[in-house]
Amino acid sequence: MTAPLSPTVGNPWLCHTVRIAAITPEISGVATYDFEFTDPDAANRYQFRPGQFNMLYLPGVGEAAISLSAHPAARRRWSHTIRVAGNVTQALAQLGTGGVLGLRGPFGSSWPIDDCRGRDVILVAGGIGLAPLRPVVYRLLAERSHFGQLTLLHGARSPGGLLYTREHATWNAGGVAVQTTVDRTAADWNGNVGTAVVLLDRLPLPRPENTVLLTCGPDVMMHFTARAALQRGLPASQLWISAERNMQCAVGLCGHCQLGPEFVCQDGPVFRYDRIAPFFRVEGL
Repeated sequence: MTAPLSPTVGNPWLCHTVRIAAITPEISGVATYDFEFTDPDAANRYQFRPGQFNMLYLPGVGEAAISLSAHPAARRRWSHTIRVAGNVTQALAQLGTGGVLGLRGPFGSSWPIDDCRGRDVILVAGGIGLAPLRPVVYRLLAERSHFGQLTLLHGARSPGGLLYTREHATWNAGGVAVQTTVDRTAADWNGNVGTAVVLLDRLPLPRPENTVLLTCGPDVMMHFTARAALQRGLPASQLWISAERNMQCAVGLCGHCQLGPEFVCQDGPVFRYDRIAPFFRVEGL
């Protein structure tokens, strides 16, 4: 993990104005929003690393932490794949193209892509948990020759919950082997049935000691993904999770996202599994 970047160095509270440049429907209740800064200087300074998040602010409604799903090399436009879930996301869904809101960020830790060089990489995503891993896919494809076997395992409750299916063919062609699975089948579904953990159990691992696994999704899915990876011989130090929960201030002051001794907004959301495992499944944390 590396130190976070920000377009507002020294003032993480400063909110910049962004405009919704485009909206791409993904699945039911989920869309990808492309934002553009109204201030050209802020746009020129802005950078992020895969795994980081922004705080999106709607005046009179509130603020929400949303992971970036954009290409890491993007300029001018920054994508967030957002599920309508609370007051902020509901209000955002009503703005439409051209709508204006506030943005702070980026915040948090990032996926250890540089540490994956020369190794096999497995990405395991549950539902909308693929959004924070999408920038990783783009980075792996852009630097394909630096990595070994690349695999994406994506699970959803139903076929209609699988994200970015229009991109899967391109990812496969570029060298990231995509496997999908669903909990509940449908009449026109001929693919895998079961959880992403089942796909991991079946996946050939020619060199588990030299494999890195990155996972994002529901807590229970990540717990069993990590357990399955450990049983397959991956070292705990090579398992990484994104523990996106209860982030409200993004600077570690409000305490809402505390997980054991960690603050998810500052110390995470990306954690090495052996660092967070003692607290990850403790009820009430």
